[in-house]
Amino acid sequence: MSTPNDGTASTPAFRYTPQLANEIERSWQKYWVDNGTFNAPNPVGDLATDQPLPEDKLFVQDMFPYPSGAGLHVGHPLGYIATDVYARYNRMLGRNVLHTLGYDSFGLPAEQYAIQTGTHPRTTTMANIENMRRQLDALGLGHDRRRSVATTDPEFYRWTQWIFLQIYNSWFDGEQQKARPIDELIAQLEAGTRTTKDGSDYRELSDIGKQQAVDEFRLVYRSNSMVNWCPGLGTVLANEEVTSDGRSERGNFPVFRKNLSQWMMRITAYSDRLIDDLELLDWPEKVKSMQRNWIGRSRGAEVDFSALGRTIRVFTTRPDTLFGASYMVLAPEHELVDELVAAGTGSYEGVDKQWTYGAATPAEAVEAYRASIAAKSDIERQENKEKTGVFLGVHATNPVNGAQIPVFIADYVLTGYGTGAIMAVPAHDERDYEFATVFGLPIIEVVSGGDIGEAAWTGDGTLVNSANTQGLDINGLNKAEAIERTIAWLVAEGRGTEKIQYKLRDWLFARQRYWGEPFPVVYDEQGLAHALPDSMLPVELPEVADYQPVSFDPEDADSEPQPPLAKAKEWVEVELDLGDGPKTYFRDTNVMPQWAGSSWYQLRYVDPNNSEKFVDLENERYWTGPRFDGDCGGVDLYVGGVEHAVLHLLYARFWHKVLFDLGHVSSVEPYRRLYNQGYIQAYAYTDARGVYVPAEEVEEKDGKFFWQGEEVNQEYGKMGKSLKNAVAPDDICDNYGADTLRVYEMSMGPLDTSRPWATKDVVGAQRFLQRLWRLVVDEETGDVLTGDLPLTDEDNKQLHRTVEGVREDYANLRVNTVVAKLIEYVNYLTKTYPGAVPAAAVEPLIVMTAPVAPHIAEELWKRLGHTGTVTFVDFPTVDEKWLVDDEIELPVQINGKVRARVNVPADADQDTIIARALEEPNVAAHLEGKNLIKQIVVPGRMVNLVVK
Repeated sequence: MSTPNDGTASTPAFRYTPQLANEIERSWQKYWVDNGTFNAPNPVGDLATDQPLPEDKLFVQDMFPYPSGAGLHVGHPLGYIATDVYARYNRMLGRNVLHTLGYDSFGLPAEQYAIQTGTHPRTTTMANIENMRRQLDALGLGHDRRRSVATTDPEFYRWTQWIFLQIYNSWFDGEQQKARPIDELIAQLEAGTRTTKDGSDYRELSDIGKQQAVDEFRLVYRSNSMVNWCPGLGTVLANEEVTSDGRSERGNFPVFRKNLSQWMMRITAYSDRLIDDLELLDWPEKVKSMQRNWIGRSRGAEVDFSALGRTIRVFTTRPDTLFGASYMVLAPEHELVDELVAAGTGSYEGVDKQWTYGAATPAEAVEAYRASIAAKSDIERQENKEKTGVFLGVHATNPVNGAQIPVFIADYVLTGYGTGAIMAVPAHDERDYEFATVFGLPIIEVVSGGDIGEAAWTGDGTLVNSANTQGLDINGLNKAEAIERTIAWLVAEGRGTEKIQYKLRDWLFARQRYWGEPFPVVYDEQGLAHALPDSMLPVELPEVADYQPVSFDPEDADSEPQPPLAKAKEWVEVELDLGDGPKTYFRDTNVMPQWAGSSWYQLRYVDPNNSEKFVDLENERYWTGPRFDGDCGGVDLYVGGVEHAVLHLLYARFWHKVLFDLGHVSSVEPYRRLYNQGYIQAYAYTDARGVYVPAEEVEEKDGKFFWQGEEVNQEYGKMGKSLKNAVAPDDICDNYGADTLRVYEMSMGPLDTSRPWATKDVVGAQRFLQRLWRLVVDEETGDVLTGDLPLTDEDNKQLHRTVEGVREDYANLRVNTVVAKLIEYVNYLTKTYPGAVPAAAVEPLIVMTAPVAPHIAEELWKRLGHTGTVTFVDFPTVDEKWLVDDEIELPVQINGKVRARVNVPADADQDTIIARALEEPNVAAHLEGKNLIKQIVVPGRMVNLVVK
């Protein structure tokens, strides 16, 4: 840039002002695009190059953003800037860096807007993507634009549908612990080497029976199961999409438990691998722990209780406490509930009213109780402190002591975990204790060690009151010994089996919406599913007259899903030839959940234009393949919020493992390293009504806050449009420049912690860049100030110590301390050289600054006479000799108080150090008239003199 910027008479013509920053930034952003600066070559395919690829590569990825109509606020780019800094630094180390950004663009917001306005969701989505792309481009992010994708692109969701079919056409071989093609299973069934799930001979089944038998093995299957039905949204939700108070995450509508036929993915087959392979990952321990807890693997026993001739099987991790079981609880939806009630006396005569839910009979009580909990989510039921339930009017036999114990239903027991029935041991389980206290049930101590008068004792101890006359005596044993002996006895007596149990449930994989990926499946006249061949992909969404699911009262628990796609009659009913002649089929009117596209998108970044494969294995192997024996492979650095610890990351790992088993990828895991960034937060303000007011219009006076003369309340938390405290990055870029925004966000604090936004502090980052600019450019003339001057020893010390610290901090994503070190070095040069600065001192500074403030670095690099871009200039290296001090400064303490400081050679011996300390005038003054009793030298730390 050679033209002066417009300024007032008092502003030097060549000062680094926001106007000049904007001009520089637009110019270099255009240069990067025109020259494909950040284009990363592939080994093969349309993105390949004739040049040999560096073996040292780096794949950096940000979590998939959703393109919201509200646009970005300054909190959104925090992670994107950090990954850009890291990618730019690694390019300077000579690595081939893949960094791009796509858009997770299917989802409910665009559809809700379409329902309200009639605008096609694609129109809204594309406009939002363009706006978001414009905002991100203004930040100077070094993305390979050729690799950007959107999940709503038909060429992208063609492969999402293809992956769905790979999973659908697979089964999990428990012996090999891997997915295998369904054709291999069919061959085994036809050969008679494997039986069907119910033990039938496959060869004797009808054609329909054979298909149904095979479907029971598939990794994708249809199931009549309890689901979370949300009438207000017109769709079924996964457990993870329901809040703890039984409402939808989106829209806050009531959610009801309902039995429906839905697509499910058998993620539970991978429970062990999903837990065990966490050990291979460089992830925050917090995230690993969240996944382990969500999968919930536990060892225990399945134990058979009997009631009215029926077996009630329970799973327990503490079979050693069976002697303390004083009642049983079934989930209200348990399949035996109605059967037990029907087989019982049918009367509550003589029963404690507390147990009856105000009903005259068990049947009435069950009906009333089920209706009362219909709107509760699984999470709410588990966390509910108020224990409720009803007695079924029957008793069960405890298998270890023959005790007759009452059987209840209660909402804190779920059908989704274990067997949907528990043995309750109130003395040693908090929830059981609370229930027993409410209902006046016996509390029997069987583990010594605590006082169970006030609460359950859940700690360790020895077993008591735990012996029978049939050979089981575990009194005096510890927990582990008692569990082993009890399980052995249950197995020997035929009253139970050892069991590994999981909390993880199969993934509900269907939504009753319009704006999602259609299923690549059709149904024949008998309702049997048929996978479409690859040649018929993608199955594109049809045009519909409106996007509204059949509307329901949000409180209408009896309503049934009716998706918008059901209205597209011509699309739903279709004539196809699937290999046995043209026939009429019916398409699925559900769509995939939003998680589908984000479960594999990193693989499409690798090979975005491949029309033959979802990713070429050679390209995948280069970018994400294992690098050594035992390496799991995957993206080298994945940055995003911790809120995706379970949902997205667990789903993506499951899909990736299936693809690995089938030989489509070489990496075992999708993301080798995970980093959770913190958040930029902000103050928000509410008036007396609790209504948010614009934060930028609030004034502070004497520690109080006022808006339009009215005192308002200050609160601190997230930034957002609804809180009226969002700050747009566009405004900061216009008023300060993109590099200033980048430097400020990176300097606010450690990347993995949250930090408060303060626009008034942005000027500090601007001043740093202005000082950097003045080291090179004369503000009055625009001339370059640097000269061919030699570096002093002190210059070399300052430079090489800065290089050492900056390299380490960039490598470890400590960009806040990078900025601090650069500021310190700039200040040193500014103070040391009021005139011309040695080029040898400034050029390494510009290169070190380039990752965090790339536009100004490019401009200064050019003004210093270099051609091309600074992007690939080698990052400065350290000469170790400048890191060693010739002299060190040591504090001198007398009786524990510092009285002086002395400079001594770094290799001085103790005698030399003591002699130098005693020469100090202030030390001599404090020793006068006193006896020197002890002289202590802590090497490199201090001198301590003890006197009397």
